[in-house]
Amino acid sequence: MQATASSPTKLQLYFRLVRLDKPIGTVLLLWPTLAALWLASGGVPDWRLLVIFTLGTFLMRSAGCAINDYADQDIDRHVKRTVDRPITSGRVSGKEALAIAAGLAIAAFLLILPLNALVKQLSVAAVIIAGTYPYFKRFFAIPQAYLGIAFGFGIPMAFAAVQNTVPPWAWLLLLGNVFWAVAYDTEYAMVDRDDDLKIGIKTSAITFGRLDVAIIMLCYGVHLAILLAAGRHFGLGVAYYLGIAIAAGCAIYHYFLIRGRERAPCFAAFRHNNYLGAAVFAGIALDYALR
Repeated sequence: MQATASSPTKLQLYFRLVRLDKPIGTVLLLWPTLAALWLASGGVPDWRLLVIFTLGTFLMRSAGCAINDYADQDIDRHVKRTVDRPITSGRVSGKEALAIAAGLAIAAFLLILPLNALVKQLSVAAVIIAGTYPYFKRFFAIPQAYLGIAFGFGIPMAFAAVQNTVPPWAWLLLLGNVFWAVAYDTEYAMVDRDDDLKIGIKTSAITFGRLDVAIIMLCYGVHLAILLAAGRHFGLGVAYYLGIAIAAGCAIYHYFLIRGRERAPCFAAFRHNNYLGAAVFAGIALDYALR
């Protein structure tokens, strides 16, 4: 049967379930992972690792979306932005979502089979974190911090893949990613704040209250400060710091978008973090390329 605008095919619904139509989440995972690969390898990452981590990021983000929608199906029907998601609308079953998530996670694990044991051990932690994140908003006041761990776990895995160890700076970069995630996902949560207050779930946008904008900017500041310190530790030069300056400009731009706390500008600020992450990675890649 041919699909119409009102009756998408199953394949189209599965694409929506794993957010193939909304790649922003994938790139927010990918930029810090690629940055870690470049730093860990001194600017010359193995092309096979690039393929493995790029595909793995895509697969795990897609699996995480399916798990998230399965966990949130009763919540999403009360939120204006999510009421028409495939599971919530009844067009995809919970069992289908779990099967898709499991298949994607297995595919991601198959990708890392050629890598060392440490990467495989870290991958188990990554799956647990990704699978449990959707439930943190039931009881944790700032679930965005846990999301930052999930979205940044490619950092220690990248170092492990290249160096067969996870140095302290990899964990510090992960901490910086947590602050960045709190910033951008609070902007995202500001879009749904009114709905979230009605249904009683916890988000940083609710926890921070009227301090939300100030704390978002503080989180951007901590993230950028850690990146500045990392640049000094890894011996990066002018191109890198230019990338950091552009990233700081992005953060300042976000302030002007979110200060009115309106839905559309807050969502635009969230999406614009793609450019912030891209600027940091481009600075790293360009700095090494110019040597």
